[in-house]
Amino acid sequence: MSRVQLALRVADLQASIDFYTKLFGTQPAKLRPGYANFAIAEPPLKLVLIEGEEGADTRLDHLGVEVASTDEVTAATTRLAGQGLETEVEENTTCCYAVQDKVWVHGPGAEPWEVYVVKSDADTLTKEPDSTCCTPATDLLQAAADS
Repeated sequence: MSRVQLALRVADLQASIDFYTKLFGTQPAKLRPGYANFAIAEPPLKLVLIEGEEGADTRLDHLGVEVASTDEVTAATTRLAGQGLETEVEENTTCCYAVQDKVWVHGPGAEPWEVYVVKSDADTLTKEPDSTCCTPATDLLQAAADS
C-alpha cells in the first residue's frame, strides 16, 4: 500500500471535517483535539487536517507518501540521498497521533515532503518538545533562515 498524503492547516477544523466528509464520502479515520485524518480509498489519499489560526485561510502544511513498512522508508532514504537530495530521517517519532519512521526532503519551493510509515497509534500529537511535527512550513523556513 502506498498513497499520497496532503496535510492542510485549517482555521475551522469542524467545518473542514464536514466539507471533506461530503467531498470524499467517508468519515475521518482518526479524530483528535485539533487534528483529523481521512484514509480515502478512491482516490488513494491520506488527507490530514491540522487546526491552524482562527480566521486564517487554509494552506498547505506538508505533503507525504505513506508506505507500508520501515524497509520502504529506508529504501526511499537511500534513493533520495543517492539523487543528491538532503534527507532528514526520524525513527520512532511521535507525530500526528502516531509513532512513525520517516524521511523528509524539501522541493525547490521549500515544500516539505515526507515518506513515512505508521507503526502504531499514539495518544499525543507529539512527544518531543522540539519536534517539527505539524509545524507550519513557513515556521520551519523562518527557523532555517534565522540559524
